[in-house]
Amino acid sequence: MTDIFTRAKRSDVMSRIRSRGNVRTEGALVRKFRELAVTGWRRQLKVTVPNPSAGGTAQTSGKRPQALRPMLAVRPDFVFPRQKLAVFVDGCFWHACPQHATRPRQNGAFWRKKLTANRERDRRVNRALRRAGWRVLRIWEHALARKHSNRLTARLRRAIAPPGFAVSETPPSPRRSPRPRPARRAGAGCVPRRP
Repeated sequence: MTDIFTRAKRSDVMSRIRSRGNVRTEGALVRKFRELAVTGWRRQLKVTVPNPSAGGTAQTSGKRPQALRPMLAVRPDFVFPRQKLAVFVDGCFWHACPQHATRPRQNGAFWRKKLTANRERDRRVNRALRRAGWRVLRIWEHALARKHSNRLTARLRRAIAPPGFAVSETPPSPRRSPRPRPARRAGAGCVPRRP
């Protein structure tokens, strides 16, 4: 099948696609956090860690002063700073899910290289975060489906719970809505300003 856009127009369209704020995946996980009354998370918080792939040479034997060590800036989909937990929501196509990934027929060599590079970058980021003392949780896009809800809930509870704490499998009690305030009369409680 031929493309309906010119090369320039297709390039423009593809350049506007962003990897953040995906309603289908990130939005689904936000709803899950809210359903479970999970707090303490931040979206797209930048985490800077030492880059493990830029290690020292034989001359320096890997020991560089902190100021000269190359750093890797990572922007997980969700970050729990207190727990040092980075959560990534990986799309089945872009991260080559073993169960659901599809291989485009057109331009196969390009896509093989692209998807392999994405997987390798994921491994590099995981390694860098773990070496810096972070825990990493990767969730596949298909795990956000309703039929996997119980399994996802259990994974999230285990990951978010502080180390060494037992995790209850019972759902949290729903948040109580704040008490309704009594209606105020117009002008009640107002103190006129002195001239």
